[in-house]
Amino acid sequence: MAKVELTPLRPWDDFFPGSERFAKPDVKDLAKWNNRVVSNLLYYQTNYLALAVVVFLIVGFLNPLGMFTAMAVVSGVFLGSVWAGENRAVINNFKRKNPTAFLIAVMVASYILISMMGSVMVFMSAITLPLALIFAHASFRLRNMKNKLENKIEGAGLKRSPMGILLEALGQQEENFQKIQSFLEGKLKE
Repeated sequence: MAKVELTPLRPWDDFFPGSERFAKPDVKDLAKWNNRVVSNLLYYQTNYLALAVVVFLIVGFLNPLGMFTAMAVVSGVFLGSVWAGENRAVINNFKRKNPTAFLIAVMVASYILISMMGSVMVFMSAITLPLALIFAHASFRLRNMKNKLENKIEGAGLKRSPMGILLEALGQQEENFQKIQSFLEGKLKE
């Protein structure tokens, strides 16, 4: 297995060229749209990270106390949920059997506590705005040949990246691995 590498920061003219490299995704073909999003998430992951950090910092500078409060609450709830998951058998079983429901429960608990402290909009804009911008770019940006090649290398396991590991954990690359495995097996038989 290859070591984890952060992909290079793509040049601005590649990340955001003219309108000719953007197109509305085909919402009727969800598999193709998903493939475009996953490919762009893998190829532009460092650019997306930089974008998210910039938006997070701007929101933090506009309301530092609200941002600090919200980060402290979310961190506290997350650490509390990790502790409870390790030290309480009932919670550990629930977490193992229903990981999505457990994550939603942690998010709802964070939201309730943040709303009590009045920092919901600050934190939501610091998290939701970058995610919305990233999803919009990944959905509308057409792939180029370098993008497709990088994704094939990532999918074959020759190169590992943080986004690739995250997408694999979310089950978004399993079918790509199967396609590449079938392709490689076919070439070996020839």
